[in-house]
Amino acid sequence: MREFAAVIVAPDYPPREKHPVIFGAFDALKPGEFMKVVNDHDPRPLQYQFMIERKDQFSWEYLEEGPETWRVAIGKNK
Repeated sequence: MREFAAVIVAPDYPPREKHPVIFGAFDALKPGEFMKVVNDHDPRPLQYQFMIERKDQFSWEYLEEGPETWRVAIGKNK
């Protein structure tokens, strides 16, 4: 079982704060650590933003894919 250095429940944050909070948590990870993002919809736009802003710095793994809850493990590459 994977341990997570941070868990972000995205619906707990106002829309304009979600991505900054998630990116802040990611930036605080040490190489090799993971965070979990829980959301009420597919966070695919977030993945695209990671691909642009943190290219080659992260891994992305769906842990649960809806229909009501999506969980994603985001790892910081070494």
